[in-house]
Amino acid sequence: MNFWGFINLKLLLDVLFAIGFGLLLFSRVKEQRTLWLLRGYLFLVSSAWFIQRYAYLPLTSKLIDAVVLVCSLSLAILWQGELRRLMELLGTGRLAVLLGNPPKEFRATSTTVNQLVDAAGKLSQNRKGALIVVDLGSDLRPEDFLYSGINIEAQLSTDLLINLFATDTPLHDGAVLVKGNKIISAGVILPLSRQGISRYGTRHLAALGITERFDRCICIVVSEETGTLSLSNQGKLERPITSSRLQELLIKLVGNQNSLGTPKSSANKPTSSQNINRNDNIAVENNSNKSESQNTLQD
Repeated sequence: MNFWGFINLKLLLDVLFAIGFGLLLFSRVKEQRTLWLLRGYLFLVSSAWFIQRYAYLPLTSKLIDAVVLVCSLSLAILWQGELRRLMELLGTGRLAVLLGNPPKEFRATSTTVNQLVDAAGKLSQNRKGALIVVDLGSDLRPEDFLYSGINIEAQLSTDLLINLFATDTPLHDGAVLVKGNKIISAGVILPLSRQGISRYGTRHLAALGITERFDRCICIVVSEETGTLSLSNQGKLERPITSSRLQELLIKLVGNQNSLGTPKSSANKPTSSQNINRNDNIAVENNSNKSESQNTLQD
């Protein structure tokens, strides 16, 4: 007899698509607790499908359906931010972001990291507030911001970043968007986070807000009040940090030194940004002992 006669192609495709969708979800979830919740929910859904298809258990089927419905509503409330981001990415057709395949033009290099660290260290030393968004593959677009700012499209450089955040310029209160080795726009107004409203100022809330919505972007914050450096990633803020710590975090987030193109022979030598920012580290470390409540709304 024909082997394919025993196989229900529709059922086979259904199972394969479900398995592929489940694997995609598991690959995109990084937090362990969220992964446990997702596993439990998918187990309930699979159990309900199996009982309805292969077992005549009407009462058990109704109970599992009710549990699945309650869990769906609970997860919709719990994951409202993630679901909103999913709908935004699907609506704008950014499938590459969902699949975790960032375009090459978004990938930073060792030069990009050094310039970001140099600029942040100098701004910290001079106590000039700054907010730098680095797109690592989220494909940020104007509609993702409250105000898309002024288009720059310029080569990334330390001096240009410092000038954009000069207090006598009209763009210093907004954020600067960086993709790869280019400054895309300046004066960008970011959505604010709802967490830590009484603890953080506007700059830090904006950094948390954009990284909560897009997990493949990071945000560097320089406090105008204290000069402390902070880094926001996936809705979490690490502060205060030194220039050397900022460089370590950036290298870790965008790739190791070899993938960034840093020669192996220079691994034991201090980089130029470390030399330049040695005094910055001392200033930031001294300021880190101050209370976070000193930050004003402009931080």
